[in-house]
Amino acid sequence: MSAMEIRDATAADWPEIWPIFEAIVRAGETYAYDLETGYDEGRALWMERPPARVAVAVGDDGAILGTSKMSANRSGNGAHVGTASFMVSPDARGQGVGRALGEDMIAWSRAAGFRAIQFNAVVESNVGAVRLWQALGFAIIGTVPEAFRSPSAGYVGLHVMLKTL
Repeated sequence: MSAMEIRDATAADWPEIWPIFEAIVRAGETYAYDLETGYDEGRALWMERPPARVAVAVGDDGAILGTSKMSANRSGNGAHVGTASFMVSPDARGQGVGRALGEDMIAWSRAAGFRAIQFNAVVESNVGAVRLWQALGFAIIGTVPEAFRSPSAGYVGLHVMLKTL
């Protein structure tokens, strides 16, 4: 991959984010969203408003290669811990898009004043994501056994992962 830009997403990006979101949700391997989530419902789930942030990774041809969303994991007395979600186009996997989005999210979380980042539900069988998050300094702090039903792997655990900032 030659050049990639990470930038804030705009409402105008949703039509290009949707095919990525739809493919990942329909596959059912990494998110506990309803497999039949539609266009408008998907937009409401993914395109969070500030103070949350949605980002896109854009290739040198202007195509959106992946997206992330980040925010406080909880409100009130838990608002000092961030969280995030990521989706990379099936056509762009293995090109560093997830890593670039992850590094961008970590920098944003630090700048936003979060003390840590917690992922609530990393699917155990999503070994590429688990490996990436560990490489970026996240630790598995617990696993809920058989909390996710993977179409290909059956009942697998959901990892809770944490990175202190």
